[in-house]
Amino acid sequence: MNNGLSRLLYHYLLETGMSEKLASYLNLLVLLVGGLLIALFLDLIIWKVLRSISLRLARKSKTNYDNFLVTNKVPRYLAHIIPLSILFELRPYTFVDFEYAGNIANKILQIAFVVLTLLIVKSVFRSTNDYLKTKRRFRDKPMDSYIQVFMIFAWFIGTLTIIAIITEVQIWKFFTALGAGSAVILLIFKDSILGLVASIQVSINDMVRIGDWITFEKYGADGGVIEITLATVKVQNFDMTITTIPTYSLISDSFKNWRGMQEAGGRRIKRALIISQKSVRFLTGEDVENLKKIQLIQPYLTARNEQIESYNTTNEVNKELEINGRNLTNIGVFRKYVNDYLQSHSAVNKNMTLMVRQLAPTSQGIPLEVYAFSSDKRWENYEYIMADIFDHLLAALPYFGLEVFELPTSLTNAPKA
Repeated sequence: MNNGLSRLLYHYLLETGMSEKLASYLNLLVLLVGGLLIALFLDLIIWKVLRSISLRLARKSKTNYDNFLVTNKVPRYLAHIIPLSILFELRPYTFVDFEYAGNIANKILQIAFVVLTLLIVKSVFRSTNDYLKTKRRFRDKPMDSYIQVFMIFAWFIGTLTIIAIITEVQIWKFFTALGAGSAVILLIFKDSILGLVASIQVSINDMVRIGDWITFEKYGADGGVIEITLATVKVQNFDMTITTIPTYSLISDSFKNWRGMQEAGGRRIKRALIISQKSVRFLTGEDVENLKKIQLIQPYLTARNEQIESYNTTNEVNKELEINGRNLTNIGVFRKYVNDYLQSHSAVNKNMTLMVRQLAPTSQGIPLEVYAFSSDKRWENYEYIMADIFDHLLAALPYFGLEVFELPTSLTNAPKA
């Protein structure tokens, strides 16, 4: 097309007696509408061709990356390139009599190219992110954070380019001005910069992965990590609510990650029975004989009782008082019973730490703590196993003449001041 063809309608209108101004506007309108219709028609044709090719390639290819490209509209955005290019080439002929409007149209088309480029880049990044999430080695990595970082830089450069197009100032001058205003930029993008640093540290140090169970008391979070982005970490709590945590809090505050437990051979049971101090006593010979009826500790009592009697006899211990010499206590025998009971329990992992320990006496009583690991790490099963163990131990206490500490009824029912 040349200027003569673009003004063909203009000259015809002049011959019909129309004014030059009106003829120019009608000529512009026709050329503008004609160019847009051509661009829209080409856009539709190119899109149908690209979609057909994309679908065929997606079906034949072994990888599903091209499927994500189609899902994220990469071919659709690519179809816009040729129509935009044609509009750009037609611009000098369309606005042949309107130089100022032509300059504005030129800037609009250039901005459209920049925005289209950004949309293509964004779609490619999204496709890459979706594809990597299907791979086992990347499934628990914070890929969203990296994609967001790339897109921040892309949109930043794109925005500067658009401003440069509008103001007709070379882009490198904006970077020079940004150097002087770096303090303001740091203040504006403080959260993004902190999030970027935090995301890198979280990834490098392997602090949190998608799927990890974390407990963050400061934010009331207790559940599985479902998303890690540049600014936030989303945690789905066990009550199905969602807690959003700033990413940089993961490196500035303390939280608990249960991944080690989930990857280990068991889940820790750490709970104590508070034994009433008044119920602790030495065992008599009759007590020992009665306790020998308990199968788990019968061998232990037999062997231990013989050792004690041998020692007391050898050392001529005066047994008129039970405190003299060596003696068995009901709490000591019970501690041995609890240990043997845990060793025989099918749901307790015997390859991990297993012990029953007596903690320092308190004003309430003597804590007898069970420290073991259940083989089943699933929460509901873990709670059942732990409850089953302590149900049995609470019921077993009276056989050893022991009592659990409880506040006196008179105190619990006392009126509040």
